[in-house]
Amino acid sequence: MQITKRNVELRVDDSLMRVYVATPKPAGVYPGILFYSDIYQLGGAMLRLVNYLAGFGYVVAAPEIFHRIEPIGTVIEPDDLGRMRGNDAARRTAIAEYDADCHAMIDFLKTDSAVDSNKIGTLGFCIGGHLAFRAAFASEIKASVCCYPTGIPSGKLGKGIADSIHRVSKITGEMLLILGTLDPHIPETDRKTLITSLEQAKTRHQVYMYEAEHTFMRDDGYRYDPAASTSAWKEIIDFLGRVF
Repeated sequence: MQITKRNVELRVDDSLMRVYVATPKPAGVYPGILFYSDIYQLGGAMLRLVNYLAGFGYVVAAPEIFHRIEPIGTVIEPDDLGRMRGNDAARRTAIAEYDADCHAMIDFLKTDSAVDSNKIGTLGFCIGGHLAFRAAFASEIKASVCCYPTGIPSGKLGKGIADSIHRVSKITGEMLLILGTLDPHIPETDRKTLITSLEQAKTRHQVYMYEAEHTFMRDDGYRYDPAASTSAWKEIIDFLGRVF
């Protein structure tokens, strides 16, 4: 379906957080999705993913995850310098600040007139996959999709050590993991730790692995895999459709 696009302003800890929102054009009430980008924030590749998902009947809201550090509207280029810049911004953001942003985003979705407040989920890529994993600790999150989420077993997320792997039992919704077996940032040991933790916590989950590298769903990078990405999106759409 067609969509509409807008930018909204949220204030978190007196910091201006720009949120890009894509909404189905037909009038109605839809599930809401908290969308987390990778370390490069909301460039073209990420916005295409937001818009794509919204077209399946979701209100998708994507915050600038480094709003406390980077000026509003900043897009970090996906090159060597951008990777250093994005990783530095991630390192300088406190874990409690990421969590505060999450709560603000959930509150925003719950009060949006186009969102069914009982149908809220989250989806993220790379660091955003880790943030989506943490968002799932909130009782409002009924479905979470974590695409090659980095740093969950190690606690690498921001300033300090994230306790994400130790809080899996707080997840009450369902989870979908999308992983690449050729991804050096999430090696086999980390994949096993993550899956075992979900199993031990009896978290309802599905796991799909692709013979693909990190960021294989980002269409402007040299690691982009169209076949794996298309397959992953089918699983994502089916998963969200079933849950909601």
